[in-house]
Amino acid sequence: MSEGITRVGVVTFPGSQDDRDALRAVELCGGEGVSLWHGDDDLQGVDAIILPGGFSYGDHLRCGALARFSPIMGAVTRFAGEGGVVLGICNGFQILCEAGLLPGVLRPNHGGRFICRDVELVIERRSAWTGGLEAGERLRIPVKHHDGAWYLPADRLDEVAEAVVLRYAEDVNGASERIAGLVNATGNVCGLMPHPEHAVDALLGSTDGRLLIEALLAPSVTTA
Repeated sequence: MSEGITRVGVVTFPGSQDDRDALRAVELCGGEGVSLWHGDDDLQGVDAIILPGGFSYGDHLRCGALARFSPIMGAVTRFAGEGGVVLGICNGFQILCEAGLLPGVLRPNHGGRFICRDVELVIERRSAWTGGLEAGERLRIPVKHHDGAWYLPADRLDEVAEAVVLRYAEDVNGASERIAGLVNATGNVCGLMPHPEHAVDALLGSTDGRLLIEALLAPSVTTA
């Protein structure tokens, strides 16, 4: 898909709260946002998919544990398996992990509290998902989560060494090795705990999120 991504589907689950924000962010960055419903399995011919933040199915059982069984996720899993580009943000990250599309799990923050604030993120390596920014460069993007501590046993962390795209500049929630975002082995599925869709307008204090949304729309993501 050499011309890049134009149509980005954003899935709405019961309890989603950032689906409209994600649609707006896509539109602001030059893409076409397409609303997708959790109960359907038709992806409407989109070029990429965003699983947005929120509290799908009320976070019953575990965050994302019920959403991964919704009809749309069968289609998303097939789409990803065929090389389709999928971005999960916060609750979307949790869903991707529950669905086995990304490694690890998201556990409660080590402080036991909901966190809602801007955080500093460090680019781990040059990546299509981070707009070609160099390792060590920093972004300021908000987080808002209670179960945001990504975890993988220490003896398995070597498995994801090349998959990390973002780390927290400081320990925000107790995540393993401060990991804030990572991709799957083939590079077409990405999970982020920070919310780039909430950092696309200068009125909100930062536009660093645009870099990540614009990267999603770029041709290089399709060959990440």
